[in-house]
Amino acid sequence: MRKLLVTLLLVLAVLGMAETIKIGVVLPMTGGIAAFGQMTWEGVQIAHEFKPKVLGKDIELVLLDNRSDKVEAANAVARAIDYEKVVAILGQVASSHSLAGGAVAEKKGIPMVSSSSTNPLVTQGKKYVNRVCFIDPYQGAAMAEFAYNQLGVKSVAVFTDIEQDYSVGLSAFFRAAFKKLGGTVFNEFYRTGDQDFTAQLTDVLNKNPDAIYVTGYYPEIALLSRQARDLGYQGYILAGDGADAPETIQIGGEAVENLYFTTHFHPKGATTELGRKFIEKYREKYGKDPSALAALGFDAYMVIVNAIERAGSTDPDKIAAEIRNTKNYEGATGVITIDKEGNALKPVVINKIENGKFEYVTSLIPSV
Repeated sequence: MRKLLVTLLLVLAVLGMAETIKIGVVLPMTGGIAAFGQMTWEGVQIAHEFKPKVLGKDIELVLLDNRSDKVEAANAVARAIDYEKVVAILGQVASSHSLAGGAVAEKKGIPMVSSSSTNPLVTQGKKYVNRVCFIDPYQGAAMAEFAYNQLGVKSVAVFTDIEQDYSVGLSAFFRAAFKKLGGTVFNEFYRTGDQDFTAQLTDVLNKNPDAIYVTGYYPEIALLSRQARDLGYQGYILAGDGADAPETIQIGGEAVENLYFTTHFHPKGATTELGRKFIEKYREKYGKDPSALAALGFDAYMVIVNAIERAGSTDPDKIAAEIRNTKNYEGATGVITIDKEGNALKPVVINKIENGKFEYVTSLIPSV
């Protein structure tokens, strides 16, 4: 009897040792913005190599593809929670996806940390949904101030993707900030997947603005830039962090040379020791410089794991509380503090496309 009891205890011990802590990772690995998901996943994997364990147990990453779709974004979060039994969700990339998935996480009481969803509504009024990126009022104001004060831009044609919450919000915040500075704004609209921007650009050329500001994602930013240059537009082209993908350069070619965009990270702007270690490890693994989205994926993972450590528990409520208590965490993208609304407080990076590469220009904190 005693021998049987000892054997049973050994089996239970082994099972306990084998238990993993699951973190769901919901990203657009296929579909229209798959490049964003793939870059984020690279950063998450680097972070997992840095911190593969928490509370003495292995961390298991459960990757789910939302296929760049709002409905699937919600379904994937539900699957991660209900079937995979994750203790937290890392994701999502696009604001519209995080709005859909975040509603599910909030209802089920599971903490979620978005790497790069910048629309304020993503976290507004929520207890469990957070982010490690700045929000669009910050990003929009930063580009408005940079364009007006440093580029000397006084008039801008703002192109808004009316199907993306991210684009609609960013355009609105930019317009408000730019007008407050004394600038003039012209509005143009398009939809995700549009291929022909001739009508809008013809209207823009008639108004002769100093700059075009496109607040959508890289496929449309690149195509619109090419068509603008083909029609003879010679002014500045500006964008938000939706331009921060190699595909912007691959699709846009020479047309996106000298394009300025706001973003979250550049290797030359790294300010923390962990940031420098991340860059070194990323280059070693992938043979290239890390993107902002990779760095944000890294930070989202590290913030979640750090919160679990401080909570000393896998209880979702305790993890959620500790995520909101994140203060002065030195991540890859800089020093991160999560405020009471679940938003990260941090500087905005300005990059420029020059000679077919993303070059660091400056970092700034807008006066919003």
